[in-house]
Amino acid sequence: MHPDVEPRDKAWERRTELPLFYASLIFIAGYAVRVLAHKADHIWRDIAGLLVLLMWICFIVDYVVRLVLSRQKPHRFVRLHWLDTLVVILPLLRPLRMVKVHDAVQARQNRPRRGLYERVITYAGLSAVLLGFSGALCVYHEERLIPGSTIRTFGDSLWWVSQTLTTVGYGDITPVSPVGRLIAVVMMVFGVALLGAVTGSFSSWLIQVFRREDEKGPPGNESSRETPS
Repeated sequence: MHPDVEPRDKAWERRTELPLFYASLIFIAGYAVRVLAHKADHIWRDIAGLLVLLMWICFIVDYVVRLVLSRQKPHRFVRLHWLDTLVVILPLLRPLRMVKVHDAVQARQNRPRRGLYERVITYAGLSAVLLGFSGALCVYHEERLIPGSTIRTFGDSLWWVSQTLTTVGYGDITPVSPVGRLIAVVMMVFGVALLGAVTGSFSSWLIQVFRREDEKGPPGNESSRETPS
């Protein structure tokens, strides 16, 4: 293959990344209707469930096509694309692919690539919002009918997710079911990772700013260095 020719699997991924992101939004919206509109007419919940299923099939088809185009052995492909495998199994985690989605949007609009720190903060912020909303839906769905649970409304679930992702953890609201606690572990792990990425990038940016200021020296320093004529 000519070195300038883009591999088929990379070309497929580049072309489908943005449509699949929209599909993930439809998936989350359909799941939200299934969870939050539990008292609504069953026909709307059935339509939402059908949309969720169709979007999930799209994710699976995309994964299989990429596997075939890569010409890699399945176990090697799974090892190298473990995040994609996890997203196919749990589509609500698809916001974790926000980096590739962001790059696809920038490339499609012919915009120059943003700086590293700006990209990290944008990725972490969008991922936290979408992942937090998905986690809140899952926890509310699992906890609202459990005896002894303190998560009775979707507002309670959002409050709990906010505490968990920011690693505050007041402890006033906690999941009690096994699935709810498993979701809590996932939120804790990714919350620490996202928060660490933001704080680390912000600290590095500040260090660079201060370093540039130190290299410039105090105001008027250049004039004081000029030799008198």
